[in-house]
Amino acid sequence: MTDAPARPGAAPAVPRHAWFALVALLLGMFIALLDTTIVNVALPTIRTSLDASESTLSWIISGYALAFGLTLIPAGRIGDRIGHKWVYFTGVLLFTLASLACGVATSDVQLVVFRVVQGLAGGIFVPAVTAFIQLLFSGRSRGKAFAIMGAVIGVSSALGPIIGGLIIQAFGDENGWRLVFFVNLPFGVATLIAAAILLPKRDESLPRPDKGLDWIGLVLVSAAFVALLVPLIQGQDEGWPLWTYLTIAAGVLLLAAFGAWEVAYTKRGRTPLVPPKLFSHPSFTGGVVLALVYFAAFTSIFFTISLLWQSGLGNSALASGAVAIPFAVGSIISSSQSNQIAQKLGRNVLVLGTALVAIGLIWMWLVLMTTEAADLTNWLLLAPLLIAGLGNGFFIAPNVQFIVATVDPQDAGSASAVISAIQRIGSAVGIAIIGSVLFGSLPGGRELATAAGRATGFTDAAAAAMGVSAAFAVVAFLLVFALPRRVSHGRPPAGAGAERAEKSPAGSR
Repeated sequence: MTDAPARPGAAPAVPRHAWFALVALLLGMFIALLDTTIVNVALPTIRTSLDASESTLSWIISGYALAFGLTLIPAGRIGDRIGHKWVYFTGVLLFTLASLACGVATSDVQLVVFRVVQGLAGGIFVPAVTAFIQLLFSGRSRGKAFAIMGAVIGVSSALGPIIGGLIIQAFGDENGWRLVFFVNLPFGVATLIAAAILLPKRDESLPRPDKGLDWIGLVLVSAAFVALLVPLIQGQDEGWPLWTYLTIAAGVLLLAAFGAWEVAYTKRGRTPLVPPKLFSHPSFTGGVVLALVYFAAFTSIFFTISLLWQSGLGNSALASGAVAIPFAVGSIISSSQSNQIAQKLGRNVLVLGTALVAIGLIWMWLVLMTTEAADLTNWLLLAPLLIAGLGNGFFIAPNVQFIVATVDPQDAGSASAVISAIQRIGSAVGIAIIGSVLFGSLPGGRELATAAGRATGFTDAAAAAMGVSAAFAVVAFLLVFALPRRVSHGRPPAGAGAERAEKSPAGSR
């Protein structure tokens, strides 16, 4: 598979091995993002099997997303320095081993720890995907490669609940949730083999970036988000004692300290974790908030539905996964066309995407608010989930391209890394908030003692949680208008260090 011969003055044809390398990269991207949603459908069976608390269920999802997001930027910098091939390989290897550890976990604490390691591993290897696309492709081929990557992101996230439901249905509640993690093993091994053979080594002719890594900045921002998430997740379980409010306040202060440190670090002539100059562009700041809010809304949908459908309504994991099919179909259809539509509509593709997601979530909220638990079926959610899925596909693939376009071209790599990290952090924050609302809205134990009471209690709690997700989606829709109307063709999302990669050859094998 190669591009047509280049015309005079056109970008050079992309060699065949670049497309094979893309397959190796997207295999890794697939399993990393599949794990952001596949575990949702296993949460009720994990809760029963390991006698896990409500807060543990939130940590299983949020811990993974937060660790993933916080690792992205430093991992990209290390890849720029020593070469992305072996950083990618190491991350996939650690991810595969962590998946094995999750599957054999014997307690909820072990599972949360191994999920955090899984997230760290995902954050290590995912930056290499965008960096390699910058290195191996140019012009329209680069746009095509990023469009394929966007489709993989949308499809892997959408298929997670369905695949998880099928696995648990086939192997039972006790072993099924473990196989949800074990399913990563063959994909991980295949990715390792493909990466070792197909990915090029670092081109030694490229300049190496600054040796220093902003470790203090990384510690400050990590501590800040942990301080914010811990009370959001644990507060409901413990009745919101004083320490939860003090910890949230400490998280805000740590974020402020992080910002001050980044400014001071930059003035010393060093390379900060997050360049402060990015936020001199108001549209970029709006784009960062957009990424945070949108992913808070999107990732939390199936957390709510899975717990409602299984723990509340007593359905199987497969039935819970089947509820997600319309969303998956919508995402697959729209993500496959989003690149072409973005070229025609510009920013309006994101307006369309967020509008559809908001409509879908508001519709689901109204269904949950107005339908008796005994009458609630997946058919009532089919249309709103299809609409939300279509919107998600339109948004996921092109959103980074438009947000990165708000900064100067030489800052594109840093901006893309920040946005990718914020997306994952948004997922963690969304699950923390939605989990707190969902579990906080459940009635007392006596009302949940009967099947009818449990169904009603979970339906009412799910309505409250879905209302928050819908509110996030509406805010995301409004924030889209902060982005530029158009971006220049061939300026796709950049990976860490992409400003150097844009000027570089394809690398050596």
